[in-house]
Amino acid sequence: MQDHETLEVGYDIPAKIGMAESEILTPALVLDLDALERNVAKMGGYAQAHGMRHRVHGKMHKSVDVAKLQMRLGGAVGVCCQKVSEAEAFVRGGIADVLISNEVRDPRMIDRLARLPEMGASVSVCVDDVTNVAELSQAVATLGTQLDVLVEIDCGAGRCGVARPAEAVAIAQSVSNADGLRYAGLQAYQGAMQHVTTYEDRRTAAEAAHAIVRANVAALTEAGLSPELVTGGGTGSFEFESASQLYTELQCGSYAFMDADYGRVLDARGARLDHGQWENALFVLSAVMSTARSGKAVVDAGLKAMSMESGLPLVFEREALAYVEASDEHGTIADPEDRLVINERLRLVPGHCDPTCNLHDWYVGVRGGVVECLWPISARGKVF
Repeated sequence: MQDHETLEVGYDIPAKIGMAESEILTPALVLDLDALERNVAKMGGYAQAHGMRHRVHGKMHKSVDVAKLQMRLGGAVGVCCQKVSEAEAFVRGGIADVLISNEVRDPRMIDRLARLPEMGASVSVCVDDVTNVAELSQAVATLGTQLDVLVEIDCGAGRCGVARPAEAVAIAQSVSNADGLRYAGLQAYQGAMQHVTTYEDRRTAAEAAHAIVRANVAALTEAGLSPELVTGGGTGSFEFESASQLYTELQCGSYAFMDADYGRVLDARGARLDHGQWENALFVLSAVMSTARSGKAVVDAGLKAMSMESGLPLVFEREALAYVEASDEHGTIADPEDRLVINERLRLVPGHCDPTCNLHDWYVGVRGGVVECLWPISARGKVF
């Protein structure tokens, strides 16, 4: 852990512990610690009450500190990562149970993956091609390590994963016979349905996904390869996975921070997910830098501070204001009544939290308007 006292505000870090929120240099990635802790405890309680394990998605926040909070307050068993370098950052930070919920095919990264257990971690990885099994087995056999392997199935997203139960059985059999590998179960995450707006449409998508999962579980069981673990589910669908009697582990990630894209998704009552079920805990703190044009203000947070492929950010708790345009370093705010003033702070809810977090070096944790902690974004840029 870096010594914050030796770091320079404005060059190394955006704030120091004890500063008022109004003193944080902008744009900065700010966490409302009270909201974050409530979200984490709520999901942890849900998983426990429904007899589910919860493995949080590290790709969302890329932070060892946030993962440890999720384990401490939410009972999470470990993290999912998408890339080997990302997993290395979490293992080096003390996270001892990591699933790479993705395929690893580059020989150099397979070698690095096979070395991760040497650091004292339990490591698992997904496979959707039987030839990958031999690649993984050779790497761990050379090093004398072991990996758990999950067969990834395509349950509707049309991305990675095998399309037919017979393929899942063939891979599971190959893993079971391979040196240094342990067949651990199924990866069954349907990412495409997470942002389907209405609850009933998501339920329909979930039922279609679960029919595919059920067919694969049946085929594996018939072959004597009943999966010990069926893992998947996300912030938009976890209630369906937990009710399916198929899944044993949830992989929810964005619930902890929330973002504008998830916020528009509706729950069973027709309410936005960020208006009751979960709270906005992640913000890009921005400051007004120009009011030269009537009806508009310009803030210092643009495309280099936030990802906008999922839509423009929302101005938190300022309904009269709207973020309407972005360029590299600027954001234009529609301010019809010309109320904003220079250096006024605005909390912006980014459209998509995952890539937004990967743009920053630090989280500034705020409680009661005061900076309580600075957390490095440990796996920022770890995309290989």
